[in-house]
Amino acid sequence: MTQSANNPILELRDVVKSFGSKHILQGLNLSVSRGESLVIIGGSGTGKSVSLKCALGLLKHDAGEIVFDGKPVKDQKSVEDVRERTGMLFQGGALFDSLKIWENVAFTKINTGKVSRKIAKQEAIETLAKVRLGASVADQYPSELSGGMQKRVALARAIIDKPEMIFFDEPTTGLDPITADAVNDLIVEQVKALGAAAVTITHDMASVRKIADTVAMLYEGKIIWCGPVDRLDDSGNEYIDQFVHGRAQGPIQPAM
Repeated sequence: MTQSANNPILELRDVVKSFGSKHILQGLNLSVSRGESLVIIGGSGTGKSVSLKCALGLLKHDAGEIVFDGKPVKDQKSVEDVRERTGMLFQGGALFDSLKIWENVAFTKINTGKVSRKIAKQEAIETLAKVRLGASVADQYPSELSGGMQKRVALARAIIDKPEMIFFDEPTTGLDPITADAVNDLIVEQVKALGAAAVTITHDMASVRKIADTVAMLYEGKIIWCGPVDRLDDSGNEYIDQFVHGRAQGPIQPAM
């Protein structure tokens, strides 16, 4: 379990999740505190996305406990509390093609009716500026933007409500290395500005090294190593060593 001087905002305690006879999470223990950036690594199909979906209440875990800000997440009311206080950057961005950029960024504000469309648009433009996008893109549609710009729009949507925690699902997928590094810089900048907790899942080791404070490796449904990012290269763990250096030979068998 990750350790921090602060009380964790999110804890997964002995979480179990199966789909029929396929056991995905087999006693997952993990925690993250405010101001901490935790990155979960592991091979395809090891349960990284499932762990995020359980934390968000998108999937119901079979056993164990999920605790948010000291309170168990066990009913719809507590799930809604988690969602109201968190942001999410989905793999691929997941922007709505039929909505303008500002409507994508302010989607929650528009659909909850908390503010007028005029105010929502202004807040969206102000948030776009935080991810280095000008007001001129606000009335465009996602198809008119490059992949890197779409990722920045998705980041703006994730931070507009100033969440206490943000989930990032493969935030640099599909981007060239230079654009990916720019997106990573923005993620670090905005997470620090908010003082939020961040939980990221990624295969991209360049992203791991850029955005992580703490790294946890998920293998066969459990965390098999967890430590500071600067220990990746001397972890003393053969699974970490194989994964970090992308070696076919080792205890992890390639998925074929």
